[in-house]
Amino acid sequence: MLADVMLALMWVGLTCYALFGGADFGAGLWDLLAGRSRQGLPQRRLIEHSIGPVWEANHVWLIFVLVLLWASFSPVFAAVLSTLYVPLTLTALGIIARGAAFAFRKASTELWQQRLFGGCFALSSVVTPFFLGTVAGGIASGRVPPGLARGDTVTSWLNPTSALGGVLAVLACAHLAAVYLCADAVRAGEPGLARGFERRAMLSGLLSGLVALAGIAVLHADAPQLFHGLTHRGLGLVIVSAVAGLAGLGLLATRRHLLARVASALAVAAVLWAWGAAQYPDLLVPGTTVAETASHESVLTACLIATGVGAVFLLPSLWMLYTTFQRPGGAGASPVTGAPAGGTPAGGRDGTG
Repeated sequence: MLADVMLALMWVGLTCYALFGGADFGAGLWDLLAGRSRQGLPQRRLIEHSIGPVWEANHVWLIFVLVLLWASFSPVFAAVLSTLYVPLTLTALGIIARGAAFAFRKASTELWQQRLFGGCFALSSVVTPFFLGTVAGGIASGRVPPGLARGDTVTSWLNPTSALGGVLAVLACAHLAAVYLCADAVRAGEPGLARGFERRAMLSGLLSGLVALAGIAVLHADAPQLFHGLTHRGLGLVIVSAVAGLAGLGLLATRRHLLARVASALAVAAVLWAWGAAQYPDLLVPGTTVAETASHESVLTACLIATGVGAVFLLPSLWMLYTTFQRPGGAGASPVTGAPAGGTPAGGRDGTG
């Protein structure tokens, strides 16, 4: 019972990382595709303004998941990290490079420096969720056996299911980011940018759906146990994800951005929980169950108490952080033009000062 509770808490943390940290990664992709320096400057300024205050805090969820996995299911932690150390190392390097480049670009004054650090930030924002998706694909397709380094260090993450997971992760992150940025652009008084991100959100949403449909054949051939679980125990959640995704596209078309955020987040969250439901009670496919790998009840109890105490401090802090920077007019000026939201550029009606 305690093991199931800890597993559910881990999955909540994983969902939060996908919804918040994933949107940060997706914003990096749109930064990459924003265009040349002058053309893409308004989009990049909006992206910096939107993710700047929160991108470091969002990695708390990844740390939370890894710590609970290590403490509560240590045999699974050992098997995953020893077999999939290559994509996990690349993920860590991507997170470090992305954060450093984001900070250095902000502080740089030379155009060539801004381009260099901007390119590093954008590219690492794409490859990092891809590698995380390959890790998920390796676990879900049964290529991580129990024990230390028992799985193949190459084919465990270079395989059809991992490739599908990587591509879906990148597209889901891009879709979430575009949906979130629509509302941020409206709040900043930039309807033109909002229209552009609406188009990007709809395109990435459609691509995600097409890749997911094509992935049915991939899973049927390469991960039959996962395919069976998704078409049986996890089928309801798969349907919820599809309906929420379509609803999100409809809400974007009618420019109901806040409701579109909810629908898009639900679509992504439902996919994650469908995977969990499809694989349960196995943590490692096939046959390595939650009960077999769980720590002693005293350890699980201590972890649960520590999680509860930490939540008392963490959740209100995160809530204050997110709501402070989501208030209409809270920044006082447009992040794109420097003018009051919806107004003219600071310094004069024509922006000349």
